[in-house]
Amino acid sequence: MRTPVSTYRLQIRPGFTLADAADIVPYLKSLGVDWVYLSPVLTAERGSDHGYDVTDPAAVDPDRGGAEGFAAVSRAAREAGLGVLVDIVPNHVGVATPAQNPWWWSLLKEGRQSRYARTFDVDWDFGGGRIRIPVLGEDSDLDALQIRDGELRYYDHRFPLADGSYTAGDSTADTPREVHDRQHYELIGWRRADNELNYRRFFAVNTLAGIRVEFPEVFDEAHAEVLRWFREGLVDGLRIDHPDGLADPEGYLRRLREATGGAYLLIEKILEPGEVLPAGFDCEGTTGYDALADVDRVFVDAAGQAPLDALDAELRGGRPADYEEMIRGTKRRITDGILHSEMLRLARLVPAGTGLGGEPAADALAEIIAAFPVYRSYLPEGEEVLKEACELAVRRRPELGPAVGLLLPLLLNAGPGAEAELGRRFQQTSGMVMAKGVEDTAFFRYTRLGTLTEVGADPTEFALTPEGFHARMARRAAALPLSMTTLSTHDTKRSEDTRARISVLAELAPEWKASLGRLRRLAPLPDGPLANLLWQAVAGVWPADRERLQSYARKAAREAGNSTNWMDPDPAFEQALAAAVDAAFDNAGVRAELEALAGLLEPYGASNALAAKLVQLTMPGVPDVYQGTEFWDRSLTDPDNRRPVDFGARREALAALDAGARPASFLDETAKLLVTSRALRLRRDRPELFTGYSPVHATGAAAGHLLAFNRGGNSAGALTLATRLPRGLEQKGGWQGTAVVLGAAMTDELTGRSFGPGEVEVGQILATYPVALLVPTA
Repeated sequence: MRTPVSTYRLQIRPGFTLADAADIVPYLKSLGVDWVYLSPVLTAERGSDHGYDVTDPAAVDPDRGGAEGFAAVSRAAREAGLGVLVDIVPNHVGVATPAQNPWWWSLLKEGRQSRYARTFDVDWDFGGGRIRIPVLGEDSDLDALQIRDGELRYYDHRFPLADGSYTAGDSTADTPREVHDRQHYELIGWRRADNELNYRRFFAVNTLAGIRVEFPEVFDEAHAEVLRWFREGLVDGLRIDHPDGLADPEGYLRRLREATGGAYLLIEKILEPGEVLPAGFDCEGTTGYDALADVDRVFVDAAGQAPLDALDAELRGGRPADYEEMIRGTKRRITDGILHSEMLRLARLVPAGTGLGGEPAADALAEIIAAFPVYRSYLPEGEEVLKEACELAVRRRPELGPAVGLLLPLLLNAGPGAEAELGRRFQQTSGMVMAKGVEDTAFFRYTRLGTLTEVGADPTEFALTPEGFHARMARRAAALPLSMTTLSTHDTKRSEDTRARISVLAELAPEWKASLGRLRRLAPLPDGPLANLLWQAVAGVWPADRERLQSYARKAAREAGNSTNWMDPDPAFEQALAAAVDAAFDNAGVRAELEALAGLLEPYGASNALAAKLVQLTMPGVPDVYQGTEFWDRSLTDPDNRRPVDFGARREALAALDAGARPASFLDETAKLLVTSRALRLRRDRPELFTGYSPVHATGAAAGHLLAFNRGGNSAGALTLATRLPRGLEQKGGWQGTAVVLGAAMTDELTGRSFGPGEVEVGQILATYPVALLVPTA
């Protein structure tokens, strides 16, 4: 198996094609990258900027550069000595435009007789033999149907007609509604999807239909193009999207490993604190959200927890947020709302002889899922997790005891047989509820410090000590040395540099409380917790343009679902929200407040950002750099984090650094480029310096402000030094003689200065930048 030293994630889309990616490979090599990491490239819904809505897995998307562009990227990477990692999507396909997806078109046209009937996960009996498609504004819109060019049309939507279901050329023979009633599908009002849908989706996205790769024939057809890449030597590894949605993730990974000839595999899997991958998972690890959470928290000041908790309680009318109760409520909001169709499908699988079914069964199943501490209890290893969730559900709702007792043995059976379908589908469903209830709802409600509500994190864990960080890194080095580490992705709710700036608020709680109070008086918003979230985000990215902030504010408010929502937006509240954002640009007082706040946060945020970046690039694991983040990148949730990247500017800046230029200060974005390039190059060119992990402890008054570790197995490797809690350090008067002991003479890769051997003051090493990367002097 070829494995990466580092990766660089590129978002391939019509505006940045595979040919464009091939053109920047020389820059990536110069940056120090080891592998190019591509977002999904198979044919997707036309116009898709993300590619997760694959419509034809048999070909590389022509709008993204096609097979020729893909070959060009691979060729450029091979010539530069780089590997290629590609993101694939085995759980679902895009069905927004049926005519673009030949599998879905066949299913709609031929129903159960389609060769793709087993490919999709449809409960035909529940739909009366038809698949329900929620595209109508209202059910009465069936009167708007037309038959044109041998197809059924609903405005711009096109659907196939089953053979023999209409009389061609005779407009008087059938009404469009009568023809519709003969089809293998039923067009329904979109609001009915919550309760009456009969096909498995990706989360609650009606236009992403689940497929059943647990069947060998479906696996083979869905992966034919992907496996061609390996046969022809075009790629080296795969990133697997959403394995929690699969019926048998362990079996899928085993089959994929075998089919690819033992390729490097990563899974997009969120591990809750303390959770580990099942032993049977044949992969190298995750895409790194667990690492992200650890890095973030070691740069958060634990002393800020009490005052920020108090502020949060004040914004909630004096009652502090109870996170456990909050996520129970948000999960039930999902199970009883946008994913109720899925809960009812589970309920239909409860054996009839049990006397439990319908809404009572759905209620009990939903309460168990709401009690889950993780995304999925992989059986049989996760048996205790499932049992504990059942126990918690009964403690919360004692009247559910008999139902839960009846359900538990059924849920524990999640094998391949027909009798295990309930347990198997329950496994597929729990992660959907967790993602929508926690990531996409609670994380927009639990707003005391935005850094903590990032994908894959537990926001009740406020901060991490250096000692705690070292312990986690030692475990990572031992158990997951080839797992990815990351700080920003296409799915993070705030980019790494935005979070680094927001983290400073934990050191400035009184100042933040005062600033937030002034902002709320100048730009009133009736939802206090949302105001806290909004102004943290604005401060984190300021200066920013109006459209970006308006888009973020609207999405955040609707995801939170307290004052407005996606299904039934509240026009009055959203008008007040838009006015608050506009005030940042149109109200001189608000603008002055934001500029003062951002100015206060900027130097400490920049210090945090450089520290987090160097730690992530040098800690155990395979570091990934998200496109463009070698410069400052202050982005918010998607699509803001998928904006175009100016690679020309980065190429020129790197060339200048290599020619001897140095950043004017650590506030300059080229300082981040310097840190990124030197760390990546060192990892690639001197792998012997990154073979172990050992903490490095400082002595002196400011020792707690240093995070340091040596990556050599015998402490003779690369030494990372990073400043923690820079505001507090400044308030104390700096490093004050705090020192570390160097076992040998060492040179800083960032400044070229040499130190040691022996005791050296940290202030001397970090005189230029808040970080240093030391290597043994040759």
